[in-house]
Amino acid sequence: MTKIIDGTNAVLGRLASYSAKQALLGEEIAILNCEKVIITGSRQDILEKFRIKREKIGSGQKGPKHSRLAHLIVKRAIRGMLFHRSGRGKDAFRRIKCYEGIPEEFKDAKKIDMTREKNTKSITVAEIRK
Repeated sequence: MTKIIDGTNAVLGRLASYSAKQALLGEEIAILNCEKVIITGSRQDILEKFRIKREKIGSGQKGPKHSRLAHLIVKRAIRGMLFHRSGRGKDAFRRIKCYEGIPEEFKDAKKIDMTREKNTKSITVAEIRK
């Protein structure tokens, strides 16, 4: 059974930690609407941090690679909360799927809502990738 999480207005860190814990417990995780996930903090600081990360991409064959795609930004945040190089963490990371928008297979499925009110300074992942 796959746990389906709607990422609309969900805080990236909370979403990533919840997903990592559930994946370590053996659950299949599908995160929808990754472009609508929010990152809290000052808009200028967040944009500057991601700009610096993208400039440090190294050569064509070596990393670190920081993507502009929303679902890969979310997936990389989740990877940071797992031991992605060891066996158990690697298996857990493979059980997590991230999607931009809602695919047809998940349209009518029951979703876990991790919405948080936007009363703090925040920016969406879609705004970061521009």
